[in-house]
Amino acid sequence: MLMAYVDESGDTGLSVGSSHTYTLGVVLIDVDRWNDAFDEMISFRRRLRDTFGVPMRAEIKANYLLRNSGPFRDLGLSPAQRRIIFRAHLRELPRLPSRAFAVVVDKRSRRATSNSEIFDLGWETVLQRLERTSTYEKCSFMITHDEGENDAVRRWVRRARRHLTAGSAFGTGPILGAAPRLVDDPIARRSDQSYFIQMADLVAYAGFRSVISPGPTIAAVCPPSTWSEIGSATHTAVAKLRPRAAPGIVLR
Repeated sequence: MLMAYVDESGDTGLSVGSSHTYTLGVVLIDVDRWNDAFDEMISFRRRLRDTFGVPMRAEIKANYLLRNSGPFRDLGLSPAQRRIIFRAHLRELPRLPSRAFAVVVDKRSRRATSNSEIFDLGWETVLQRLERTSTYEKCSFMITHDEGENDAVRRWVRRARRHLTAGSAFGTGPILGAAPRLVDDPIARRSDQSYFIQMADLVAYAGFRSVISPGPTIAAVCPPSTWSEIGSATHTAVAKLRPRAAPGIVLR
């Protein structure tokens, strides 16, 4: 069984001042390797502690690294050091071992009329790719996501188990199907209590910045090339048929 950890970057808003994209980052870990992955993650966090002074219990999220806020505020780390920490997380993904992909909904190219349309498109796309992965690999999967839109995520997961539309990337038009290998309701977790949810947050932001380049201040920590640091852990199958962005990124 695959454990799919999901977190978002950006928002679903359509008003002035909202983010340009709504992005979902996904980290996949085989349940049979979960203990190994967790032990490796603990070792990785210890190395961060010993090298940069980042506490083991500190929540590491893209926004904290970019703004030098949260647990980084009092550490006195330069942008270059925070860039190393960001990059090191993505380079850790192959070692866990795990895979990662992102769904980037570019709101500038869509004619959405409500926040829910953006949210629905993002989650439907994630579930489509997870369903295809589970079918090809003949395995079940389960979703763990950051707390927030708990009810909306649960509705989408329950719906996907019975009815899921695959877009034209998987055929000549919408295909009505389901995700029978999807196990139980999604699990909502506080990101400060899950290293893997935090990893999904960094994956989401790196995916966003691969599509929309940042200004110089943000680029000092997360340049557009950051996505490539995932390397062999990139789950390229999600966007092989009609690639519109970097490998492992589904651009909608």
